[in-house]
Amino acid sequence: MTKSTPRKRATRATGATTSTGTRKRAPARSPASKTAERRQAASTKKLLTAAGEPRAARKPPEPNEETLTLADYSPEVQAAVRAASAKKAERIMVLDLRHTSAFTDVFVLCTGQNARQVKAIVDQVEETLRATFGQKPAAIEGYRDSEWVLVDYFDFVVHVFTPETREFYALERLWGSAIRVEVADEPAARPA
Repeated sequence: MTKSTPRKRATRATGATTSTGTRKRAPARSPASKTAERRQAASTKKLLTAAGEPRAARKPPEPNEETLTLADYSPEVQAAVRAASAKKAERIMVLDLRHTSAFTDVFVLCTGQNARQVKAIVDQVEETLRATFGQKPAAIEGYRDSEWVLVDYFDFVVHVFTPETREFYALERLWGSAIRVEVADEPAARPA
C-alpha cells in the first residue's frame, strides 16, 4: 500500500479555508461601521450628482398620439409617405416604435387595392428615396407575390399590403403599444 497525503478542502464562496479544513471567520463589523459605509456611499452619490453626473437616465416626456404629426419624423419617412400617397395608397399610417424594443424606429403602413398597385407604390417609394436622399433599401421582401411587400431602410420599414392581407396580419393590433399617426388621404405635395 502506498501512503496518501491528506487533501485540502476546496474554497467555498462563504469564506476561505485553511490547510486543516477550518474556515476563517470574517471580522465582525459593528453597526456603527455599517452606518458609516452607508453615509459614505450616499455622499459619493451626492458628489457625483453635483459634478454633473446624471442621477438616472432622464427621458424626454413620452410622445402621445395627440402631439405627434408626420412633421415630427425624419425627411425620409415623410418622403416615403408622400410617395405612397402619390400612387393613391390608402389607409396610410405611421407606427412609432421608438419607445418599444422593436428592431426599427418606425413602420409606415399603407394599402394598395391590388397586386399591381402594391408594386407601383413600392416602386414609387424606392425611386423617391433613391432620387431625393440617395438611399437604397437594405432589403425588399414579397415583391414577387405583391400581397405584402416589406421595404427595409433600417431606421424605418415600409409595409405595403393588399386589403385582405392587411386585415389578416393586422400589424396595428400586433404592435398595439406603438404610437399611431394617421395620415390623411390627401394629394401628394408637388416638389418645389
